Amino acid sequence: MLILLTEDEALVSVSVQDALEDAGFSVRPVMSGEEAIAMLDAEHADFSGLITDIRLDSEVDGWEVARHARELIPDVPVVYMSGDSAHEHTSKGVPQSVMLQKPFAFAQVITAISTLLNSATPQ
Repeated sequence: MLILLTEDEALVSVSVQDALEDAGFSVRPVMSGEEAIAMLDAEHADFSGLITDIRLDSEVDGWEVARHARELIPDVPVVYMSGDSAHEHTSKGVPQSVMLQKPFAFAQVITAISTLLNSATPQ
């Protein structure tokens, strides 16, 4: 299963990618919201899930990335990560998504995306 990982902090991105790959996932990391949107537009049929930071060093934030992903793939599992935006999840997050507050244990990311994938409606 291919996961799109959107995270602008290189160390966090590499660490989350390593944890996901150790758990058996394939990961396509990008560093900005714009890159995530472009990747989704080009290859959305390939992605099984999205994990995105909220505050990205770009014009497009993680909320927008997730909304765009859901427009292309209505049931795609979404896991948000944030150090300061968790309180906005209920108003800005897409339905049936999970918010992880930074710092978190990498096992939490694996559990969150796995749970969403297991409960997703078959397409």
